[in-house]
Amino acid sequence: MSAEQPARIPKTASSVHDVTAEKPPFGSRFLTEDADVWSQNAWDHVPPPEDQDEVISAALTRQKNAPVPDNDKAKYNEKPARHWDNFYKMNASNFFRNRKWLHLEFPELRAAAEHDAGPMTVAEIGCGAGNAVYPLLSANQNPHLKLHAYDYSSHAVKLVQNNPLYTSPPVGTIQAAVWDLTSPTLPPDLEPGSVDIIVLIFVLSALHPSEWANAVSNVHKLLKPGGRVLFRDYGRYDLTQLRFKGGRLLDDNFYIRGDKTRVYFFELDELALLFTGSPAPAASREYSAVKIVEENEEQSDSDPGSSAPLTPPELSHESPSGTATPSLQDAQQSLDSLSLEASKQGTPQAGAIHPILQQPLPLKEGSHPLFSIQQLGVDRRLIVNRKRQLKMYRVWMQGKFCKL
Repeated sequence: MSAEQPARIPKTASSVHDVTAEKPPFGSRFLTEDADVWSQNAWDHVPPPEDQDEVISAALTRQKNAPVPDNDKAKYNEKPARHWDNFYKMNASNFFRNRKWLHLEFPELRAAAEHDAGPMTVAEIGCGAGNAVYPLLSANQNPHLKLHAYDYSSHAVKLVQNNPLYTSPPVGTIQAAVWDLTSPTLPPDLEPGSVDIIVLIFVLSALHPSEWANAVSNVHKLLKPGGRVLFRDYGRYDLTQLRFKGGRLLDDNFYIRGDKTRVYFFELDELALLFTGSPAPAASREYSAVKIVEENEEQSDSDPGSSAPLTPPELSHESPSGTATPSLQDAQQSLDSLSLEASKQGTPQAGAIHPILQQPLPLKEGSHPLFSIQQLGVDRRLIVNRKRQLKMYRVWMQGKFCKL
């Protein structure tokens, strides 16, 4: 008879917290000394391994010794939408899974879909195949909710428009269109100051740093006063970054994948500077132990790892076909030395901030601060492959920014 399986622990709290909270909560699957690391497929807010600095140094040295040749950089930064078109043509709508975890991380979306929420306009920029907007539309009870989905990949937009819910939404409305977040103009179907919530999920990382200022300016212009940005993206020294081999480094922390799409890995202060003009508050760097909550009999669909692959759904594209990456062991041989005690994120290393953010951003209008920070933090997660007995240390950034 096999041993009794441990109860699964669902996520019952957001990955990051209100930076003004005195005792901020974190995700509920916290790895303690009494916990069996192999009993779950993901653990929240796990501190780095003791020798992570050596792992990072070795990976960055390998990458910097063989960067993308200067003569090739221009072709990767020209017409990036073309490469995403090719990606979606190859993968259709089957690559990304629906992001049902959004209602846990961003309860503002759930509130906008309540039947008595009143007129609400939500825009997802960088919508891909609609894996965030359609779970929201499916759960919507608000007849006055207007959803807008934009992507600079025309093929991605076609996938959104071909969804059966597009022509016959159960409640509310949805419109999808091709639009580049870095464009000098706003999308034609939205007026300035007309949007309540903008969703940016793994979007800014796909832009060249020189495009960040335009992107933030457009977001600010679209939002109503008090409107919110809901943000999630790749964090500095995530496993994905450390796995890149030579010939992929475009610039510091900026890479080209095998399918020619780009990805940048952010530091907390970079995001704070980008949206507010000031470094991140100290509270964004703090860790706090969280009580482990046993799962009840009813499976929670808010847990991205509860019934899906070992990696969260939005991360499937990190190792697309053709991307030359070493094995997990090559990148993270030292993960078995993982510390089980919470720690604090240290001060960013010298040179951690992109040079573009070390001077005033060339915003199209206005000046910082454009936003206030409602939430900003690092989601450090240990993804466990229980079958292969592998540990994968992940780092994501998440935030909520309010237009001033």
